[in-house]
Amino acid sequence: MAPVSWRISDRPVPYPEALARMEADVAAIRAKEAPELVWLLEHPPLYTAGTSADPRDLLDPDRFPVYASGRGGQYTYHGPGQRVAYVMLDLRGRGADVRRFVHNLEEWLILTLARFNVTGERREGRVGIWVRDGAGESKIAALGVRIRHWVSFHGVALNVDPDLDHFRGIVPCGIAQHGVTSLWALGHTASLAEIDAALMECFEVAFG
Repeated sequence: MAPVSWRISDRPVPYPEALARMEADVAAIRAKEAPELVWLLEHPPLYTAGTSADPRDLLDPDRFPVYASGRGGQYTYHGPGQRVAYVMLDLRGRGADVRRFVHNLEEWLILTLARFNVTGERREGRVGIWVRDGAGESKIAALGVRIRHWVSFHGVALNVDPDLDHFRGIVPCGIAQHGVTSLWALGHTASLAEIDAALMECFEVAFG
């Protein structure tokens, strides 16, 4: 397969602008007019609602803008200090296996976290990547994907150094009994540039 292309945005991208551009990218990939793409970016502070979002989990609806995302999952937060990776792959050339695709996304995050000596783990019945901490365990990365005509979009969000108080306006991913953490909260002061380098290096291991 042709190499995956990478796009890195150096400013927070408004969510509607990101959705419009992602839709155009996915259409081009489906038509084989563009290579597969991973887009690394940040958003301004906002909440997104997945297709399974429960309105009761939006605890502070006036805190930040709220957008319906079209991806799977429930409510999540995006904002500065969080590395979002929109993953647009043509799964027709990758076995047309959605479960394997999600597993590979999880593995990609786990491998990336390992570069910073953080052990990320899956949890049965819970979406995302989890770490053990002083609170017991907390979520450090979220996943939410959509597949259209076997091309993926949306993707993952890794908490590098976001304002964790911003998560208090929602029940993140519908899970109230566990907290949310970040690399910096765990004492690992990686920069976004360092995270990007690790993501790019680990991608081929997870998806190759």
